[in-house]
Amino acid sequence: MNLGAFFESEFDEHLRVAADARKMLSAPFSELTERCVAAIRNGGKLLFFGNGGSAADAQHLATEFTIRYVKDRPAIAAIALTTDSSALTAAGNDLGFDQLFARQIEALGKPEDVAIGISTSGTSPNVIEGLKAARRLGLVAAGFAGRGGGDMVGLADPLIVVPHDASNRIQEMHITIGHSLCGAIEIELGLAEAK
Repeated sequence: MNLGAFFESEFDEHLRVAADARKMLSAPFSELTERCVAAIRNGGKLLFFGNGGSAADAQHLATEFTIRYVKDRPAIAAIALTTDSSALTAAGNDLGFDQLFARQIEALGKPEDVAIGISTSGTSPNVIEGLKAARRLGLVAAGFAGRGGGDMVGLADPLIVVPHDASNRIQEMHITIGHSLCGAIEIELGLAEAK
């Protein structure tokens, strides 16, 4: 294998997906930013959740908000529902894996909050159930997906759907958009200056 050519092709594909996402996702990104800013101003928080790599993205993004993104500033309330091993294993064992996030949203969510489910396929049952619980309880039920949005279409609003089918490329865009979300929220809250 020509490793140099492989390396170049990976970047070429990444850049193609990024260009497509850039063209298509400005409106849902702006809407998600506005909903998150309103939530934080009203004393709410952001609840992130997903499986596998999306669980890692949930933790990553929650940390960017609570600790810092680029520069020091006041904390922004955010939680990853993917980190409490006792809650996750109890819910999985006692209620079923599909209820992992829904149960935590029932316990921790308030109508002022934004629940952000992350699923590259848009079909993860526990993410879908978490979003249903969020809607039922009056939270904003938002999402990051790919592959056309799957079952999150019509359930998550706003919904960021990366226009691609490969999980790795979708995840690359999710974290880029998540970083942009953090930066935009900081600016809108007056905690950072626009570039």
